[in-house]
Amino acid sequence: MPKVVLVDDHVLLRSALARIIHLFPGYEVLFEANNGRHFIQMLDPDNLPNIVILDVTMPVMNGYETSQWITANHPNMKVIALSMLNDERVVIRMLRSGAKGYLLKDTEVDELKKAMEEVSNKGLYINEILYKNIVHTINSSPEETEELEQEVAMNLTEREKEFLRWLCTDKSYKEIAAEMYLSPRTVDGYRDTLFEKLKVSSRIGLVLFAVRNGIAQL
Repeated sequence: MPKVVLVDDHVLLRSALARIIHLFPGYEVLFEANNGRHFIQMLDPDNLPNIVILDVTMPVMNGYETSQWITANHPNMKVIALSMLNDERVVIRMLRSGAKGYLLKDTEVDELKKAMEEVSNKGLYINEILYKNIVHTINSSPEETEELEQEVAMNLTEREKEFLRWLCTDKSYKEIAAEMYLSPRTVDGYRDTLFEKLKVSSRIGLVLFAVRNGIAQL
């Protein structure tokens, strides 16, 4: 039976979510916490959760810090981020912090259940937020997608690979340009060229490509 913990400083939303999860067959909510520090204080070493549903923006200890702590201290726990923020850099930063899924707070109940199931069984949940603009993933077969990615990966320049690695951080395009000693226009050119090569239209699409092909790590 998967055991779940909810970490969110919005008490009403957290309590409503707990009631919903209690209705899912085979799931148990162990406890609720107000923030990351409260979560750590409440952990029972003899009864650890399998899944932690974690808000991103919390006082005292936020979602990034909490996910990093979980990854370092209890790597078998699976973190699902739950947030009102539909922002590429926030999503990427949470994935880099160890989250295995990312949901918005207006997510339908069925998607929440699916995310918990896939994180439990597969270790990762990729939903619309993570691939909504990855055109080739939607319109092509997995074999065609893999073939395209391998061809592109083999022909990338070192500067393009460096650019992709910077994309996997939480830096803005302007900040990436400064780190690479390039003009913002040149960095935009790298981005647009890779969008065209990979048939994607989002930064998250490029990040997932970089991770899948061993160019960068989250």
